[in-house]
Amino acid sequence: MDSYLIQMNGRGDHAPLMDVHLKTNGNSLSQGKVKGRKPRWAVRASEMSKKTFNPVRAIVDSMKVEPNPKKPMISLSLGDPTVFGNLPTNDEVTRAMKEALDSGRYNGYAPSVGYQSCREAVASYYSCPEAPLEAQDVILTSGCSQAIELALAVLANPGQNILVPRPGFSLYKTLALSMGIEVKLYNLLPEKAWEIDLEHLESLVDDKTACLIVNNPSNPCGSVFSKSHLQKILAVASRQCVPILADEIYGDMVFADCKYEPIATLSTNVPILSCGGLAKRWLVPGWRMGWILIHDRRDIFGNEIRDGLVRLSQRILGPCTIVQGALERILHRTPPEFYHNTLSILKSNADLCYAALSAIPGLQPVQPAGAMYLMVEIEMEHFPEFENDVEFTERLISEQSVFCLPATCFEYPNFFRVVITVPEEMILEACSRIQEFCEMHYQGAEGAQDLECDK
Repeated sequence: MDSYLIQMNGRGDHAPLMDVHLKTNGNSLSQGKVKGRKPRWAVRASEMSKKTFNPVRAIVDSMKVEPNPKKPMISLSLGDPTVFGNLPTNDEVTRAMKEALDSGRYNGYAPSVGYQSCREAVASYYSCPEAPLEAQDVILTSGCSQAIELALAVLANPGQNILVPRPGFSLYKTLALSMGIEVKLYNLLPEKAWEIDLEHLESLVDDKTACLIVNNPSNPCGSVFSKSHLQKILAVASRQCVPILADEIYGDMVFADCKYEPIATLSTNVPILSCGGLAKRWLVPGWRMGWILIHDRRDIFGNEIRDGLVRLSQRILGPCTIVQGALERILHRTPPEFYHNTLSILKSNADLCYAALSAIPGLQPVQPAGAMYLMVEIEMEHFPEFENDVEFTERLISEQSVFCLPATCFEYPNFFRVVITVPEEMILEACSRIQEFCEMHYQGAEGAQDLECDK
């Protein structure tokens, strides 16, 4: 058996370490004198960091274009409802945070999965007879993005695949690829208000499929699935024995003529991890408070998935404790009028935007039913001078100072996404400029054909 001797030259308890010798089987090796190794710097980025790729940032950052200096910039690109100040959170929400801070009770570490009382508050808020919840079914996270990350990390291993909507939120792919998980994109159908192409979805399932991501209400589409469509999605998951990761951050953010159904309320046999948070409905995305709701009434996940989520949550020791301290009051004391007012503004903006863009030749907007977005098809054959949606939106910035996200960011070329949280006068001005832009570049069938011949 090897013996190790550490020899220190010097005196006293705090003598400096002058020399270290390792004795192994009688041979003494002096530190720094190991033969065959020449010290050199070799610091490289990890494979995980190299695999991490955000398509939105990659596309937007590569758009080297300056806005028209004669027109103030109108940005319809960022899904942050706080940007323009027209959608403030409720006073009750702010007071809850101030009281939590002033109490001095939430300055230390909390359990990595969140305070028990806060988990109870979330369970109480979302529990219903069709999908009952207890505190143990709730994992608090640093925003909905971390909830999605933990859910993916616990359900899928490197080499497996997940099913992701197209068009869909780019974070799913960013996270999955960084973890070595393959992404299979299933189609949404614009002509059917962005319902899932169920036949295409089911054709993608194989023995390496770890989970199905369902985003409802949708970013970027602003769509809301009907109860019957959700039941058909669940039927596919049940037949194929594939668990669901439900991204429901826009839950309950639906317009008055529509009804939101949490997918877990419609099934007893498909295990579901539902991800949500405060960001959008309470209009505080910067507070970074999210959660995972574990729905597993047939005990298919068992203890393994729950324990896995607990272990994964221990990597960063949970979300902000001050927001946790305010959480129960935020959930249970925010007045209903606040939600109604927010949705009224969004619905009005959506209707204005849809009507204005529908009247523009060459554009085909799809009517949204909730969330904060509207998708618009560009009839590219009528804009032959542009190769794709990225070029179209770049020129829209340079000529009209209106910034919409090209839907290539969401794996869906030749569309663009409009954010409808901006003030009404901005929506109208932006639509007016988009109309001017399209009238300038639109080519009818004959004009487009002539232009193609000239190329």
